[in-house]
Amino acid sequence: IDLLTIRADRDHYYFGADSLFERHPDIIKRLTVDAPALLPVFLDGMLWRSRHTENGMRRVNYWVKHLLQDADGNFAKNIEWLVNFNDPKLICHPVLVVLVDMVWKNVAFRTFLHGKLWFLFTTCLFICSQSILANATAHGDGQLSLSGRITMLVFRTFIYVFSMGEMIVKQSRLCMKDIREKNLVRIGRVPIIPEYLCKWHHACSFALMWCLILMLCVEPIVHCFFQGPAENFTKAWCRDEPWKFIYAMLSTVAILLYFVLMSDFSVLSTRISAFTLVCSRLVKELFLFLFVTGVCTIAFACSISALRQDSEYFDTSYDAFLHLWKMLLGMMPPAVFHDLEDEVPALFIMLAIFVVVASIFLTSIFIAQLSSAYQATFNDMVGFARLNRGHIVVATMPKVPEQRWKDYLESLHLDRRIEFGEGDIGLAGAIQILEPASLNQEPQVCPVCHGERVHRYAGTTSREAPWPIVEIESAEMDLETKLARMEKLIQASMKKIVKLTKSQASSSSKGLGNSQRFESSNGSSESSS
Repeated sequence: IDLLTIRADRDHYYFGADSLFERHPDIIKRLTVDAPALLPVFLDGMLWRSRHTENGMRRVNYWVKHLLQDADGNFAKNIEWLVNFNDPKLICHPVLVVLVDMVWKNVAFRTFLHGKLWFLFTTCLFICSQSILANATAHGDGQLSLSGRITMLVFRTFIYVFSMGEMIVKQSRLCMKDIREKNLVRIGRVPIIPEYLCKWHHACSFALMWCLILMLCVEPIVHCFFQGPAENFTKAWCRDEPWKFIYAMLSTVAILLYFVLMSDFSVLSTRISAFTLVCSRLVKELFLFLFVTGVCTIAFACSISALRQDSEYFDTSYDAFLHLWKMLLGMMPPAVFHDLEDEVPALFIMLAIFVVVASIFLTSIFIAQLSSAYQATFNDMVGFARLNRGHIVVATMPKVPEQRWKDYLESLHLDRRIEFGEGDIGLAGAIQILEPASLNQEPQVCPVCHGERVHRYAGTTSREAPWPIVEIESAEMDLETKLARMEKLIQASMKKIVKLTKSQASSSSKGLGNSQRFESSNGSSESSS
């Protein structure tokens, strides 16, 4: 607190942030590990809001120089440490909101968009080659035209060479890095997978890479060439139905994975990103509901198949399981239930119990769980969205050209002193933003002097003279602290009273002894006379 207190005399301003970061460049990392409770206090010290307004606006200074760059002028790791701390409330601190947003909008956004536009382009080519061209250029007999086949061949070749090749290189590099650094997920002492696959984005990319590799292995165009390239390619596709079915299933999974990976575009909007993150957190409840419902369906399917009934819908366990799911999804025709009610009453009763348990009871519990989980996530969803943006900023900054980063730092003019007020030239290393006066109406006070954030001193302006001692007393002292201080004062007062009483008692006893001696001496003198 004392280091980040802004002090001023009539000539100079003094701020300890520069000395703090020079001596402890990893102060943010230390606080996240050893003293997380001090992080909000530390960030409050990097912020100043004016008490005065001009045309409905207020000056706000953010000292972000040392949070933004290190001693060598490179991108500092402070944002990475704060983002990896994974605190959705801390990341919404005004200093971090301004810091992350300015880096995202002015530096990281362009690099991120360039990388994602390439991924978007390959996704569009893949969808065209697998879904659109196969239907748009087909003749009445279901065969593609020659131009459609050539276009499809070009698109698929491009996907296999560039998109799949890029994924293989990237995944191999990440895998080798984790193996080299021994970052492996283990069960007991047995290594299972590299640690990077625990992140959903890398796991989806890894699955997509293998889908594309398997698609290339069963590619119908390749099999057509092996069976006679000229005739099969120019006249008709080769008819290899088993390979075509496997290829179609792999293509379906790959398209879904492409769209899942496109969810990174949600970071462009905080609201969309917050909604996406809320949905991803509620997926756990959905899977739990499906698991419990599946177990319940299996139990009822096995018990129903054991009944003595001749219904073709519930004859075997597999048929019973399939048609019970159709009942839950509302795909069973109503006439089936009328027939069962008349022919097999026991089966009808079992189905009624299943509907009550699975469709009413479990579904109601699922809705209640979704409501409570959403309520718990809603309060922090903006913080999680900002954490997601922070992770993307940290991952994108190593790809930013060095010259662009230097130009951006120069445009901030962090070495220029910022005004506290009109004509009041303050400290360097900050950026100034005007915010509406209606925001943050509670005044920011200094934790030392309980007044203006800038603690001003009168008297001498010599740099060698020590600062006047200011008694630190919290304005928001809790009741226990006040009672403890009062108890100490009472104890000190009681000690003084007891000491004073003893001193008075001793003095009075001495006076009484002297008077008795005086009286005895007087009596003896009278008797002698």
